[in-house]
Amino acid sequence: MNLIYESASENSNITITDFSCADGRSLLKQKGLYKIIWARGSDLKLLIDGCYTTLKKDHLIFCTPLNVITLFDAESKIVSFVFNREFYCILDNDDEVSCNGYLFYGSSNPVVINLESKDSVDIHDIFENFKSEFNFIDSFQGEMLRTLLKRLLIKSNRLLDKKKFENELNLSEKDVIRRFNILTEKHYKLLHKVSDYASLLSKSPKTIANVFSKYTKTTPLMVINERILLEARRMLLFSEKPVKEIAENLGYTYVSHFSSFFKKNQGCSPVQFRKKNEFYQQRNNP
Repeated sequence: MNLIYESASENSNITITDFSCADGRSLLKQKGLYKIIWARGSDLKLLIDGCYTTLKKDHLIFCTPLNVITLFDAESKIVSFVFNREFYCILDNDDEVSCNGYLFYGSSNPVVINLESKDSVDIHDIFENFKSEFNFIDSFQGEMLRTLLKRLLIKSNRLLDKKKFENELNLSEKDVIRRFNILTEKHYKLLHKVSDYASLLSKSPKTIANVFSKYTKTTPLMVINERILLEARRMLLFSEKPVKEIAENLGYTYVSHFSSFFKKNQGCSPVQFRKKNEFYQQRNNP
């Protein structure tokens, strides 16, 4: 299955694929694509940003254009909704679905949602509506597909609310967390302290820490550090940049400070991480 919609005038596209054909699998290598992957029939083994993960059956994972993905189980029953910024911009349309800093760019790791049986039926209905809409080649097709994508994102947003927030959800407090995540994604290379983000949010660091502790097991500082660490791993794995340059790119004046940060959070030095990673070695020693 590889259902494609493209608009030359908008330079927009969305594909519904199970990655069973070469064109579908090539989407994993293309830049600038958001990917919502549904392990529909069985567990799915993935490598995301150099880390192995298993997507359990009836789980959804939300990947941004920044994520580097390798798929191992080509025979698994998969449904993936793959689209570019021109088809639906997560940033520009945040007022419609509020998934920026939540479903996407809300964590150093892609968000995963477990579908209960009723939820799985709802997602399957949206999927069937998508397939049906690909049969209509007319001037309304693009907007209808966008509407279905918005339904999928809103449904996922609600499911994540239910999973993530055990206490009764205060929308203004949820927005503090979401905005903190958005600002972290935007400024993590320059701003490394919670107080920096508190200032941008016109909140005190203590207020932000209290909101996080009320709803999540993650602290604001952990969010910042995990995002820096993720980008450090990406550059070590997928670029030839020396450690000194990586440190500078991530806002560290002294490479020793970056190396200490990396070792504390990763358990080994940047050089050791690069050397022992099999994918980096294969890439540089064909």
